[in-house]
Amino acid sequence: MVMMTVTFVCWGNICRSPMGARVAQAWADRAGLQIRADSAGISAEELGNPIDRRAAKVLARHGYPVGNHRAKQVDQRLVNDSDLVLAFEPLHLDRLRRLVPEADHLNLVTDFDPDAATGSGIADPWYGTVDDFIETLAAIEAAMPGIIEAVRGTSMLRG
Repeated sequence: MVMMTVTFVCWGNICRSPMGARVAQAWADRAGLQIRADSAGISAEELGNPIDRRAAKVLARHGYPVGNHRAKQVDQRLVNDSDLVLAFEPLHLDRLRRLVPEADHLNLVTDFDPDAATGSGIADPWYGTVDDFIETLAAIEAAMPGIIEAVRGTSMLRG
């Protein structure tokens, strides 16, 4: 089976996108899917910084591995090397489409949550409290069954 790469993209790559990558990797591993979950940011503001301490705390508290993380900026190569790229806000999706206009594998994380409003996103918890990070994790987890099904369907087509 071909290993797929699923890349999560937010603003700075210290909160939402590393959380999304950790959750996706754990869910895929439990589902027996071979993926590599990655993350990056639209901005270069946080380059090299670790995952936000509140994000790390919430992930660990909910049983997800935190691991080592250093923020990186998304580029054309990363988008092209990914099988599925998931943005957290419409703004991120717009920036990705400008970066790689021909890409047809760009979506919002919330596109995979049947209960989320069409075109909605997941707000940046950086400005809030730990409770905002808990809400972010819940929103990511709500989208995860749909993401796993999309990965499963794509891997069946490719494998």
